[in-house]
Amino acid sequence: MVSDRVGDFIIRLKNAGAIGHTSVSVPHSKHIEAIAKKLKELGFVAGVETSKKDHKVIEVTLAYDDRGDHKIHDVKRISKPGRRLYAPAREAHQVKNGFGARILSTPKGILSDREARKVHQGGEELFEIW
Repeated sequence: MVSDRVGDFIIRLKNAGAIGHTSVSVPHSKHIEAIAKKLKELGFVAGVETSKKDHKVIEVTLAYDDRGDHKIHDVKRISKPGRRLYAPAREAHQVKNGFGARILSTPKGILSDREARKVHQGGEELFEIW
C-alpha cells in the first residue's frame, strides 16, 4: 500500500513518459482524478478516463510534443505526508518563468499557481511540474 498517493501518481507519470509509454493506470481516488484533470487542462497529459476493471482505476493518456518528447520534463513534490506546506495566494510563485505549474489543493478545488493568484486563494502546495 502506498502512503503518498500524489507522489506515487506524479512519479508514475514522469517515469512512463521517460520510457515512451502512451498511458498509465493508477488506483482511483477523487483527489487524484481532480489532479489528473487539472494536468489535462494545463496540457501536461492528453486524456483522463475512469474505468472499472477488477477495481476502479484512472487511465491517464500521456502527452507528447511534435518531436516525440514527453511534455513532463520533471516534477518536484513540495508537500509530503510528514510535512504539509501551505501558502497564501500571493506566495504561489511561477515555476520556470511560467513554463511549468505549481499545483495547489485549495478550498475551491485543485488549482494551478496562476489560477490561485487570480482568485486570491491559498492552500496546500502539492507539487511543481514542468
